[in-house]
Amino acid sequence: MTPSDDDSQTDQGGPPSQTHNHEPGSQHSHDTKQHTNDIDESSLSREQGTVTRFAVPEMDCPSCAGKVENSVKRLDGINDLNPQATTGTLTVSYDDERTSATAIAERVEKAGYTVEDESETSIKLTVPEMDCASCAGKIENALKKTGVTTYETRPTTGTVVVTFESSRVKEADVIKAIESAGYGVTETRTDKSGDHKAGGERESIWTSSRALKTWVSGGFVALGLLFEFFLTGQNIQIAGLLGTELLVADVLFLIAVATGGQEILRNGYYSARNLNLDIDFLMSVAILGALVASLVFGEALYFEAATLAFLFSIAELLERYSMDRARNSLRELMDLSPDEATVKRNGGTETIPVDEVAVGDIVVVKPGEKIPMDGAVVDGESAVNQAPITGESVPVDKTAGDEVYAGTINEEGYLEVEVTSAAGENTLSRIVEMVEDAQSNKTEREQFVERFSAYYTPVVVVFAVLTTVASPYVLGTTWSTAVVYGLTLLVLACPCAFVISTPVSVVSGITSAAKNGVLIKGGNHLEAMGAVDVVAFDKTGTLTKGELTVTDVVPLNGNSEEDVLRCARGLEQRSEHPIGEAIVAEAGSAGVDEREVDDFESITGKGVRANLDGTPHFAGKPGLFEELEFDLSHVHATTEGGVVTQTARQLCDRNNCLDLLEETVPELQAEGKTVVLVGTEDELEGVIAVADEIRPEAKRTVARLKQLGVARTVMLTGDNERTARAIADQVGVDEYHAELLPEDKVTAIEELVDEFDGVAMVGDGINDAPALATATVGVAMGAAGTDTALETADIALMGDDLAKLPYLYELANDANGVIRQNIWASLGVKAGLALAVPFGYVPIWLAVLAGDAGMTTAVTGNAMRLSRIRPAIDDRDTVPDS
Repeated sequence: MTPSDDDSQTDQGGPPSQTHNHEPGSQHSHDTKQHTNDIDESSLSREQGTVTRFAVPEMDCPSCAGKVENSVKRLDGINDLNPQATTGTLTVSYDDERTSATAIAERVEKAGYTVEDESETSIKLTVPEMDCASCAGKIENALKKTGVTTYETRPTTGTVVVTFESSRVKEADVIKAIESAGYGVTETRTDKSGDHKAGGERESIWTSSRALKTWVSGGFVALGLLFEFFLTGQNIQIAGLLGTELLVADVLFLIAVATGGQEILRNGYYSARNLNLDIDFLMSVAILGALVASLVFGEALYFEAATLAFLFSIAELLERYSMDRARNSLRELMDLSPDEATVKRNGGTETIPVDEVAVGDIVVVKPGEKIPMDGAVVDGESAVNQAPITGESVPVDKTAGDEVYAGTINEEGYLEVEVTSAAGENTLSRIVEMVEDAQSNKTEREQFVERFSAYYTPVVVVFAVLTTVASPYVLGTTWSTAVVYGLTLLVLACPCAFVISTPVSVVSGITSAAKNGVLIKGGNHLEAMGAVDVVAFDKTGTLTKGELTVTDVVPLNGNSEEDVLRCARGLEQRSEHPIGEAIVAEAGSAGVDEREVDDFESITGKGVRANLDGTPHFAGKPGLFEELEFDLSHVHATTEGGVVTQTARQLCDRNNCLDLLEETVPELQAEGKTVVLVGTEDELEGVIAVADEIRPEAKRTVARLKQLGVARTVMLTGDNERTARAIADQVGVDEYHAELLPEDKVTAIEELVDEFDGVAMVGDGINDAPALATATVGVAMGAAGTDTALETADIALMGDDLAKLPYLYELANDANGVIRQNIWASLGVKAGLALAVPFGYVPIWLAVLAGDAGMTTAVTGNAMRLSRIRPAIDDRDTVPDS
């Protein structure tokens, strides 16, 4: 199917909805195939065809969505659709040669709903102070009131992505809503092709205005403690308020609350305003509750209020610091690309921002500089460090015609590069964009945490109220102690560490992988890769290099290797067959002379014939030479000196005699090689073996995967049984399936998925797209600069390096372990502290430091361990070759 042009929507008269056309042959990802009930526009856009979003505001419940879905499904040419009752939108992927946007809109109207015209705008806003789930909740509640179409908050990167109809909502309204929740917006990007740079250097957390207020608050807390416990004689009454006495220590504690609690109470106000039961609201209630109990009921809880204000401010600073550590990994990825480029213009050069560089411009890259744009080398030669994109540890030599990527480093030579991709559309920009968007694909554990946290806070708040009311009667405590117990439980009621435990681990793992040349398209794929039991490999281009090369040259009857290659080159240089091309390339690299060729003839299914320097020569299958009446069971190999002696001829049963039919040819074919014989009508000159060479790292990769715990490795190929068996034996896979069509590979993957919990398919990302989409996780090889491969697979190995697969599996395994540790540790600590509160074992300062700041810092630090995992430079040290 050929997608329509960009103006097809207008021609069809359909509503001006968002439409995306895609390249022929692109396939939908595994997300679309496996999760049809949870499809977003990004996954639909990978479906072959056109994707259009319709505004259906009256579709506001699951029943409505079902009716619309059933009505639209009746159309011929619908690939996939996703009705979203929560946003009143319908996203449809369809074949625009078989249906149209107008027809889809009519089907929606027949279901009883109106399709409204919509002009949508998507913006990404940087909100650096949004660094926890409760912050995100306040912003989400504020955005709900603006009428935006969709929104997504990403605390781990401090960004908010909002989509809205520009006819109804303005960008200023969105920013104002976020600011009304108490958070500042420092940067706005209207689309994802914009600049990926962070908005300048961020203020140091420890010298920020909030930090300074916190230090002042801590000073007053320390002075108050001094008077409370050490200078008791000087702790005199200095004021009275609402009938209660205020001692020196009490006043100092109140000043500590006023300075350290200012930001807390401010954020608590916004939480209440947006009806969000988060940590800021709970802490505000706790502080104000302690003050009310002190001033109205004379319970003297000034120390507790001051401790809450100071320690919680410390906790917030620690949380911000921990989150910044996670965000820095993504910032480092964004900062790989330079801001400026040197361009050849008007007979000279000038330095301009990369945004102003156009496709076709020639950029100059000097030694030591970063390459600013994707492009092709037109002049110069150099070694380029591609580690930022492909993760390759060794610089790659580049000469005229070679492709280079933005963000890579020119090591030594001078290069002139013709730009092939605009700013924001190059490989690095797509990687950064996909890493940022990867947070949208939530893992199953993350979804569980979100569901659980929705019940956790209300339950603990109710427990706090019951503890406060019941403690004096059940446990015999005083009312002041019961109030302290209740305040302590309110501190423990927010599941911040619990909620952040999974996304911060996912961000750490995904960004670490991206910096090592592995692009993971979502946390769900990272989680799935860690649970894989079976890894299935395509053969050509995955376990092998995908290019035929000459592996053996056996000269016969006194000829040398050069003689054989010289004849073979003359015979094959007019052939377009891959085997002929491999032989010509080998002869060229060996430097053999060319021969005069005429009367070239292709013998269908058997080989070729031509006159070389006037003498008829043949090259082809052994059967061709049997037809020429050669005795292939009795030929003489050339000795090392190049001459077969008379004695050797007399003793040929023991010296230099070959049986091509029974020994040499079958042995070569058993190694997965194709055999070509070369000779004249009177003499057999030699044997050439050609094969798709196995990747040097293939055997080590398979062995390493088994060491790491993969239960089974499988090879899937369309090649013949003999070649498949030879490759499988050499690589060491557990089983192989040969002579498979693309649909047969899909069937094989489906059978593995039915038998095992998790199956990863590794292929080239294009020809293997159906199998990649069917597997639990699809992994594409060599995706750097390849749009189709980037779109097709769940995970892409940016460099053509199979050795990154064990690193990916180990990283995913460790990420799953870290996520489990974070979830259960944060939940266990909070639950343990909460249960111990009514028995007096948990002071309020411990609840703040251990339950909030401590656990948030701990789960973030634990997640950052994933960044220390690196691909092995050489697995030979750990995996034997034999």
